[in-house]
Amino acid sequence: MTAPRALPLAGIRIISAEAYGAGPYGTLFLAQLGADVIKIEPPQRHGKGGGDTARAVGPHWLRDGESLYFQTFNLNKRSLTLDLATPDGQAVLHRLVLKSDAVANNLRGDIPAKLGLTYDALAGVNPAIVCAHISAYGRDNARAAWPGYDYLMQAEAGFCALTGEPDGPPVRFGLSMVDYMTGTMMAVGLLAALLDAQRTGKGSDVDVDLFSAAVHQTSYPALWYMNEADVTPRAPRGAHPTATPSQMFRTADGWMFVMAQLPKFWEILVQRIGHPELAHDSRFLTPADRRANRETLTQLLDTLFETQPTAHWCARLEGHVPVAPVNELPQALDNPWLDTIAMKQTVAHPDRADLQVLASPIRIDGDRLPGRAAPLLGADSDAILGELGYDADEIARLRADGTV
Repeated sequence: MTAPRALPLAGIRIISAEAYGAGPYGTLFLAQLGADVIKIEPPQRHGKGGGDTARAVGPHWLRDGESLYFQTFNLNKRSLTLDLATPDGQAVLHRLVLKSDAVANNLRGDIPAKLGLTYDALAGVNPAIVCAHISAYGRDNARAAWPGYDYLMQAEAGFCALTGEPDGPPVRFGLSMVDYMTGTMMAVGLLAALLDAQRTGKGSDVDVDLFSAAVHQTSYPALWYMNEADVTPRAPRGAHPTATPSQMFRTADGWMFVMAQLPKFWEILVQRIGHPELAHDSRFLTPADRRANRETLTQLLDTLFETQPTAHWCARLEGHVPVAPVNELPQALDNPWLDTIAMKQTVAHPDRADLQVLASPIRIDGDRLPGRAAPLLGADSDAILGELGYDADEIARLRADGTV
């Protein structure tokens, strides 16, 4: 029997002083790809507090103070409680850095230098160490000490103004997509710097900030504006700014999204819905004609699509024209297609043996990456300290003085 293939990042150790969303989301991918991600969390004080702030996010709990939310971003990691603001905490950090490949954090921009998490602070310990930073606005400008969150970036970078109905108020995304994209960018930058460090023996600082990531995602509307002063407006029904029909349409029991982006899809669409004459209608002959008559075409297609439920039209169009039902969250997650493609996993947690989680979107040789429940606070502290050479008495002392 052939032994299972090692995961791509097996043997790589990454320390992460992380909390909440963007940082943990990025290191989640690294952990599931096989890296030993050691999550540094503040120790409890007098039996209270401590840990990643995500551990305190409700409303659903696995145990008193153990958050279901926390499981989202922290699968496959190990937890070490450590006070980085103390000399003993710094000594533990340096022992870890000696045996690690990278240090990540998503702290406020002015904090990494204060806690010794930069390349300047750690190069003397390990010249090949890669230090990856996520901050709100960067570490080297007038906003370095500003707190910041995903929703603020959506607002300032123009996302809210681009989202929603033309005559409605600005709307933010329903999910914290700036956090998730920034975390992913950090993981890419960390891996690139890690490859370079392995070649050269010299590490570096890798920085990505929420604001820059958000602005970068304005993509082609940004270039249209910067080069042609063309301001992309909001379009009704979440429509594509130029192609039509590419938007949501009403059906007898809900909504669906049809994307006839290309002329060939328009021709197939009118055939599949039983109205081939629309392809010869002078109002809709060319993409420019359809765009100029978007409102008329929307009304016409609404009237047609409202005669049957969403499932009917999806069955007619699937595999021929890009189409999808507009699902509520329960429909989206109960979709049997998720089981077909193995996008759900069950992991064992001390408080729930069959905890359901989302599987990694990454597959290696056709297989989803393995999942392991996120750790309890400090669950791995003794084991990690032992790996660093601390004996039982030293660990007891570090616990007694609140370092771990």
